[in-house]
Amino acid sequence: MTAGFRFDLEIMPKPPLPFDLDLLRTFVAIVDNGSFTRAARRMDLTQSAVSLQIKRLEDGLGRRLFDREDRALHPTPEGEILLGYARQMLALGAAAWARIVEPEVSGLVRLGTPEDFATTHLSDILARFSRSHPQVALEVNCDFTVHLLDDFAKGRYDLVLFKREPQGYGGGTEVWREVLDWVASLRLVCNDPGPVPLVLAPAPDIYRKRALAALDAVGQSWRIVYTSPSLAGLQAAVQAGLGVTVLPTEMIPPGLISVSSRLQLPKLPDTEIVLRRAPGTLSPAAELLAVTIITAIGQQSRDVNDKRRF
Repeated sequence: MTAGFRFDLEIMPKPPLPFDLDLLRTFVAIVDNGSFTRAARRMDLTQSAVSLQIKRLEDGLGRRLFDREDRALHPTPEGEILLGYARQMLALGAAAWARIVEPEVSGLVRLGTPEDFATTHLSDILARFSRSHPQVALEVNCDFTVHLLDDFAKGRYDLVLFKREPQGYGGGTEVWREVLDWVASLRLVCNDPGPVPLVLAPAPDIYRKRALAALDAVGQSWRIVYTSPSLAGLQAAVQAGLGVTVLPTEMIPPGLISVSSRLQLPKLPDTEIVLRRAPGTLSPAAELLAVTIITAIGQQSRDVNDKRRF
């Protein structure tokens, strides 16, 4: 009886490993974004759904994966071990998908995006995507966020990237957070305490709205000296010393500098860049482009954050 009992134990199936790719993807998103809330926005999930997924992963492993100290969120030693393996498993899953599914993808994908974001972050991603998937035709249009969302509501885009105020769960997947700064050329002479000369895009540009609201909030007078819908036009005017503009810190070109401290200008809140999918079932080509953008921009975001830390 004793020997038979031991034999039965040996042949009993082991419980399945809790390494569901969706759970691992959420775990990695929390680590990369530093909080459950920001991970939920990036994953286009509710915070309760994210918490439930991590609970499933922790219950399956029998280990806690996160510590909270002084409201900061850090992986436990077990979480740090899992992180490296999780990244490898997700990369392997993406590679398997690419070998099996991607070669057959074809069709038209309509993408709307802000011009500056497309120029800085998307050009290489879209070029690589086109080379890898020559049967997919990309139709990319650059415009202001308000126009992009209006056309998106009318069904003119499969995917749209747009800018919004940092907020809680509101639909879409957060792919980037822009840290904004006041920028000018060394040629700018601004010794008098008069109105700040501004170089801005026309309404309804979100940077224009952000700049004017920040100045009005502290009672700082301003005047708009140059307006252009073109990013290149704005940067040329600022390079010439006409005035001050607002740019994301990672987009400040050579020849321009931050003047926030020098001119005692108010701090600007961050801006979110969000990817939204058209309602209903996306085509495989559109879904593949969405995943490609989220993955590639996420890596860019981690690289930028690593540089800021060091």
